[in-house]
Amino acid sequence: MNEHGKLVRDRIPQIIRENGAEPVVRTADAAEYRSRLRDKLGEEVAEFLAADDAEAPEELADVLEVVHALAADLGLGPDQLEKLRAAKAHERGGFTDRVIWTGNR
Repeated sequence: MNEHGKLVRDRIPQIIRENGAEPVVRTADAAEYRSRLRDKLGEEVAEFLAADDAEAPEELADVLEVVHALAADLGLGPDQLEKLRAAKAHERGGFTDRVIWTGNR
């Protein structure tokens, strides 16, 4: 955490209080919130990439939570985001075939 704090899940201050400490918190404005969500996405992706197979599912769930928050900030609900994902997968495919592109001839 830096001197300006970091974006945390909504219940973290309550959990800190339940553990006997008093958190110092503030609410981000809209611009800071979007910026902090982007930072949080990078943080969560880094944690996922560093995780072993046992920890990876939980870290991936954290990534998804941030993705949903970013989508909501852009005015997209989970269903809309899924429709966009599905449309892109229909148009360009997914990643299930494990295709590795090495260039063109």
